[in-house]
Order: sequence, then structure tokens, then C-alpha cells
Amino acid sequence: MQITYNKKNEIDLPVYESLQDNIDALESIFAGWGDIVKKRFIIEREGKNIGIYIIYIDGLTDNEMVERTITRPLMYEWRGRSATGSADVFDTLFHRQTEAVDMVEKETIMDVLDAVLKGDTAIFVDGAKKAMLLSTKKLPTRAVNFPQKEAGLKGPRDSFLENFRINTALLRRRIKDPKMKLKQGFVGQRTRTLYGLMYMEDLVYPSLLENIEKKLHSFDIDGILDCGMLLHLIEEKWYSPFPQVQTTERPDKAASAIMEGRVVVVVDNSPEVLILPTTWNTFFQAADDYYNRFAVGTFARILRYLAAFITVLLPGLYIAITCYYPQVLPADFILAIAGARSNVTFPIVVEVLLMELLFELLREAGIRLPGQMGNTIGVVGGLIVGQSAVEASLVSTIVVIVVALSAIASFSIPNEDFASTFRLLKFVMIALGAVWGLYGIMLGVLVVQIHLASLESFGIPYMMPLVSGSIDNEEGYQDYVMRKPVFTMYNRPLFARRGHRRRFRGKKED
Repeated sequence: MQITYNKKNEIDLPVYESLQDNIDALESIFAGWGDIVKKRFIIEREGKNIGIYIIYIDGLTDNEMVERTITRPLMYEWRGRSATGSADVFDTLFHRQTEAVDMVEKETIMDVLDAVLKGDTAIFVDGAKKAMLLSTKKLPTRAVNFPQKEAGLKGPRDSFLENFRINTALLRRRIKDPKMKLKQGFVGQRTRTLYGLMYMEDLVYPSLLENIEKKLHSFDIDGILDCGMLLHLIEEKWYSPFPQVQTTERPDKAASAIMEGRVVVVVDNSPEVLILPTTWNTFFQAADDYYNRFAVGTFARILRYLAAFITVLLPGLYIAITCYYPQVLPADFILAIAGARSNVTFPIVVEVLLMELLFELLREAGIRLPGQMGNTIGVVGGLIVGQSAVEASLVSTIVVIVVALSAIASFSIPNEDFASTFRLLKFVMIALGAVWGLYGIMLGVLVVQIHLASLESFGIPYMMPLVSGSIDNEEGYQDYVMRKPVFTMYNRPLFARRGHRRRFRGKKED
């Protein structure tokens, strides 16, 4: 049979009245598929043989459920039962006989294919211009596990998986409010990846929701395999090193964002979700901040902001000061640096770059190697190679300390995408400090500040509340560097719709 496609690369065929025509179409589409399971039954009714055809994909489908709800009723329980015509057979099978709840009717072959490729079972009846789709999914997936990149000492221990429905269920488990909506769709012509927008209907701005949906439908691509690919397609300023969309693997963090009026994008086959819009300070926030006492959470945040500045500026400042302004250092410290570098033949810039690249290589090797081996390479490799480099007079001990402190500080930033940005900027500051000294460092900081001030994330200024703080009467500072006690944060952030920002109303009246 000739298979025709429309402009969207979708099969443009209806479900035929003739069962044989439907079988021919499916045989043509699934030719060469070794994991397709298909079965044809014949039911005798008033001297007529009525054909029934079922099809599903082995490995994506619960075979026991198919046998219990479809095969067994057709082969045994239907014998001797009366029916008049093939249409009545379809209606009886759909409404009375099939022992399942999640069933739908579809009238196009493309809708049938979408369902079968997701793990559903399709049932065709001779003489009926529609197919029955039975939800029999049993997708291969792992169990809910601990967060790997956003681990904490307090709070829930579950994390998102690659299963779309489990991820939405983890959010539903935390927010039991009928106002939390889920809009689903597909992206990617060939992968047809399922995505969902989860939000609070009364908190989210309709314009924000419309803008996100417009972005998701503004491109045409073969496939989306992870939310990271989708992130790059919906970012407004793709050339910026700073992420304008937040990712997380923690359901509690995503649920908190939804209750703030933000939108969470759940993507099938991805163990992370997207949170948007976002601001600069949300990347410094960790789930532990809200489970610890406010003083502890505030202290941790101060350390993270300090760590960000150390990561970006410390190596560049070391080069700028030692090369251009050694007189600003105490005499004893200058002598210590000179003594440490007495046998080193490379310039300070080459020395710092050599150690920075070495640590980046060790970091990348630790990520790629499995589990315990990766940890061993990271620790042992850093100690052995660093010590060997010092003994071989390739680098000085001061440089090892500076680079190690910068690397440790980068691990203190709770978001990996954000930390990677600071690691890149570190090399820019090293180059500026080597060429123009402290003037170069100040120029680099000024350029970064101007760029950050120009960024927006779906209409929200990236540097809120440092810029346009008067929009929400400076309330953004209550959850900025200092995390105030929960009972003092009466209103939601400016992400929420005006008139719906109240979240804490004090003690209940008896």
C-alpha cells in the first residue's frame, strides 16, 4: 500500500472500514520491525466472520495486561455471545467487554502510530472506521533514586526519572491542588518527544504561558532527546554564557517554583525539568536553605556568593597583582612567592594556565569514568600530578593553592550549569589580568555586569531585585543573599500574578 505523508512528515491515512486495508497499511509502515507483535482473530456472528486485529510493540507493552484484557476475552469469553454487525462488535468490545479503563477511539492511522510507539495496544475491528487504543504501557525505567547533582543533608531524597508520567506524579504528590494544570504536547518530527507544562492556573501570568508555548512551537527539528536540547532552543539570548532557564532534578524544588507562579517544563526521557522564568539569585538557592534555620541558610548563601567571586577572579587577580602591582603585597608574602618561584622557568601566566587546564582535565576525567574510579582519579590524580609538577619545577606551590581554591569554590555553587559559566569566565579574567592587570580585571567585571543587566528570562529582568527592585516594593530581597524566616515572607516573588502573591497569612484563628 502507498503510504503518503503531509508537510509535517506525518502519515496522512484514515482508519479504513476494511480490516485488510488497515493491516496492509500497518504491514507497510512496520516492515522490518522485529519487535512488533500482531495477532488476528476471527469471531463468528450470525453466520458472518468478523475479523479483529491487535498490534503492539514488545518491550514497551505489558504483555500480561494485553492477554488478560484483550486476548482472553476474545478467545474464550466471547464465544456464544450475540451481536448484530461489526459496529456492534466494536461498541461491545469498547464499552462492555474489555477489562480496562484507559481506552480511547481514534480515526487516523497517525494517531494509532503515536499511541503504539508509546507502548499502547491498538485494536481494529472489520467494518469499523476507527481503532481502539488501550493503555498498556510498561516502559523500561529505573527506580526513583537519590539526587545526584543536587544532593543535600535535609529534605526529600527522591529525584526525577526519564519517565514522563512518574515525573508528573512526583509533582502531583507534592501539590494536591486542582488549580495545578498540565498542558501536554509533542516536539520533534521523528522522536515526537512528549512534554508537559505544569503551572498554577491562578498564579501564572497568561502572557508568560502564551510566550512559552509560542517558543515551543517556533522551531522545526527532527528530535529532542533531553530537556537540555530544548533549553537551547527556547533561550532568548543563546550567545550568553549565563543560563536563562533553570534546570533541576529535585521534585521539591520544582514544586516550590510552581507555587511561586513559575512554569515547570517536564520532558520525556529526561531526568531533569526546566523552570522558567529565572533570575540570577535563583541559581544560588538550594533546597537545604528552606529546611535549615534561616541563619544557617543565610550563611550558606553568603558562602556561595563569595565562592562565585573566588572562582572567577582569584586566578586573574593573582596574575595581575604579581605581574603589575607586587608593591601592594606585604614584603614577607612577596619574598615567599619569589622563593617558591625561584626554580620555575615558566612565566606566571603560563604557570596558572597549566594548572587550570590540568584541573579541568581531571574534572572531566572524573565525570567520564564510572563511580568509584572517577572519585579516585579526581583525588589521587590531583594530589600526585600537582605534587609532581611542583617537584619538577613546572609550577610553584602558591599557584597550586590558588588554582585549588578556585576549583573548590566552583563546587560550592549548587547549579552545575551556572558553575560552568563561572569556570569559563575565569579564563577570560586570566587573559585580561595578564594583558592589562587590574584595569583588565575591572574592565571584565564591568562588561559582565552590563551584560547581566541586559538579560531577561521570559520578560523578567535577570538581575532582579538588584535592578527594577521597586516593581515588587523591594520584597525580592527577602529571599536574596539573606534568607529571612518563613513566617516573615508573606508574599510570593514577582513571578506570581499581581493580586495572588499572598502565601503566608499568619496564624489561624480558633
